[in-house]
Amino acid sequence: MSSLSWSLSVPLALAAAVFGYLLGSIPFGILITRFAGTADIRTIGSGNIGATNVLRTGRKDLAALTLLGDALKGTVAVLIARWALGEEAALLAGLGAFAGHLWPVWLGFKGGKGVATFLGVTLALFWPAAIVFAIAWIAIAAATRYSSLAALVASVATPLSAFLLGAPAAALLLAILAVLLWLKHRANIARLISGTEGRIGSKGSPKSDAEG
Repeated sequence: MSSLSWSLSVPLALAAAVFGYLLGSIPFGILITRFAGTADIRTIGSGNIGATNVLRTGRKDLAALTLLGDALKGTVAVLIARWALGEEAALLAGLGAFAGHLWPVWLGFKGGKGVATFLGVTLALFWPAAIVFAIAWIAIAAATRYSSLAALVASVATPLSAFLLGAPAAALLLAILAVLLWLKHRANIARLISGTEGRIGSKGSPKSDAEG
């Protein structure tokens, strides 16, 4: 995806975006935990619907499934839209999937923070950038033990790497997603600045979720 000349009609563009949104709005964290018979994750910990809060049920398997589901819905949205309508539709479906996860209509527009879905969309749009995301996240998390900081840094590195590696269209979309991701992490950023953000593996504040 090195360049893009827009040719998709408005109806098809809307269809791609809505398709992505509907996939992205599937609340895997709630569905998986409900199917497993655990507590409603919106009533425990941070109340977030992502994998980190699912982990607070004590079920690592459910958390892993949530993480996988939240990532794959972004990947699948992009791949199906690309197969059906081309690269322009893939971009719109990726944006829709990310927006759907952040603001799912089924949950009163109160969704997750988007890290897993961001990675899933990146993987389908331009996989080398997904590798950069993973490397950046692991490096920052290992050095600081702040999951939120790792996600924030990785989200910036991702569009930059896509641009430098010759995928400007993907880079533009990923930059937009990164801005939205940072906005959803406003509370985490405030805690990082104040030094009260919980670290990976600590028993600190339950409101330090970065995934989801």
